[in-house]
Amino acid sequence: MRVHVVSDVHGRADALARAGDGADALVCLGDLILFVDYDDHAQGIFADLFGAEKAAEFISLRTAKRFDEARAMSAQLWATLDGDPREHIERNVRAQYAALFAAMPAPAYLTYGNVDLPRLWADYVRPGHQVLDGQVAEIGGLRFGFVGGGLKTQYRTPHEISDEEFAAKVEAVGEVDVLCCHIPPDVPELLYDVVARRFERGSAATLEAIRRTQPRYALFGHVHNPLYGRTRIGRTECVNVGHFRGRGVPYVLEW
Repeated sequence: MRVHVVSDVHGRADALARAGDGADALVCLGDLILFVDYDDHAQGIFADLFGAEKAAEFISLRTAKRFDEARAMSAQLWATLDGDPREHIERNVRAQYAALFAAMPAPAYLTYGNVDLPRLWADYVRPGHQVLDGQVAEIGGLRFGFVGGGLKTQYRTPHEISDEEFAAKVEAVGEVDVLCCHIPPDVPELLYDVVARRFERGSAATLEAIRRTQPRYALFGHVHNPLYGRTRIGRTECVNVGHFRGRGVPYVLEW
């Protein structure tokens, strides 16, 4: 059995169309949307609306953790557009989802990332796409558990949830062979991004579940340039499957 796993697609519909080549199934751990691109400031919804120069300024403020200034700048820019800013965002998000789900191979098992808008997914999933969150699917005789979304942060991305809600989904999944989450377990070396030079948030509930139930694998994304891409907790191999937008190739799981 061969399964390809991707996370942090961030608009890469071209590579996503090839991600299932040679695999029996694709697993996608979320963050399909590209709002801002820290590597190419001309890409993403923010740049499409306000230009690369403003996107670079916005990214610089966020990188410097000057969040109040970044929010004030963003508010001023949104005020220059006609109508409700949410309508502009949703229109651009829908355009990206239309392209991404059209490119998504099947069969595919998907969960949400922290920048996704779950309420829109039902409009775009196709036959052969199964969306799971706090749920389990059997793939090739193994139990795969899925936990989507991110935890609340000062970045205020669209699909951040409370620690309690996240922990409830981890508990609902229970014992599995492969635990699939968008964010890593709360292990410092897995959370530090060496390019952004910051720690992302990881899940203590996921870490506790790994220690208690010892799945074969714990797979995740979210941290684009991790200090460590993998570690072992007991018998569990914990793997960051990679920043798919940057790499364009899936992580391969075979058994």
